[in-house]
Amino acid sequence: MKAVFLDLNSLDCDDLNLAELKAQFTEFNGYPATSQQQVAARIAGADVVIVNKVELDGAALAGATQLKHVCIAATGTNNVDLQAAADNGITVSNCQAYGTASVVQHVMSMMLALHTNLIAYNEAARNGQWAQAEQFCLLDYPIQELNGKTLGIVGYGNLGASVAQLASAFGMKVLVAQRIGGDTVAGRVALEELLSQVDVLSLHCPLTAQTRDLIDADAIVQMKTGAFIINAARGGIVNEAALAAALRSGKLAGAATDVLIQEPPVDGNPLLADDIPNLIVTPHSAWGSVQARQRIVEQLTETIEGLKRGERIRVVN
Repeated sequence: MKAVFLDLNSLDCDDLNLAELKAQFTEFNGYPATSQQQVAARIAGADVVIVNKVELDGAALAGATQLKHVCIAATGTNNVDLQAAADNGITVSNCQAYGTASVVQHVMSMMLALHTNLIAYNEAARNGQWAQAEQFCLLDYPIQELNGKTLGIVGYGNLGASVAQLASAFGMKVLVAQRIGGDTVAGRVALEELLSQVDVLSLHCPLTAQTRDLIDADAIVQMKTGAFIINAARGGIVNEAALAAALRSGKLAGAATDVLIQEPPVDGNPLLADDIPNLIVTPHSAWGSVQARQRIVEQLTETIEGLKRGERIRVVN
């Protein structure tokens, strides 16, 4: 069985053990990256294609006459045409819940950094500002406690529930939004009602037609002045221009995002401007702990082992 991994460097930074995965195949070719123009040639003759973010459209899948299975080294499946795969007899699997601990840790790190003004204080200590203080300490930037604050969570899967658990340990009250476009669930709060009550809004829902621009200028107006927004879900759920404006005006006390609409932001982005106060932007790295990425390798291996036994493990089409 021949396999190709089209964008191996998006997963492995030369710090993962790939031995068991490679051992599943008689031939394994791992390409650091693959352009869309290279896809057809590289998957020709492969029985299994492993991909993280490279797109596999209908034409590419139809042209890969030997292809039997596609393994997505991530949870999102939007880069693979699932219907075209099914029409061509190709099963598609993904990886699930591998990065919960990593993402939750990242979300709480961003929340804590914002509330303690950690980045500003680190810079003040290093640039000489502290050395000029008239007393032993420097308290130029507001410090707030999470204890007693209200956290609103949009998207209550593994990630949202785990963030809620840790936030509760910090003494936060947690409100969970009703599923966007879904059935009403007892104990959850309509988003419009939730927005006005929360001190921190944390997003963990998928990007869909219903959640695109979910947190726009109108939604931010409904929030408390001085609230915070955390987005470790998907770019596009928060309107980036509206967020930048709300931070500049002081409507929001701070925000943190691990995601942007375009990644990487080769055409620039409103949230990368130098004049936006108390904003933390990280490069879609929340998922990327060594442990989480190794779990992806383990799940890929498990999927292929199941495929050999005729089992459908995490098949999505």
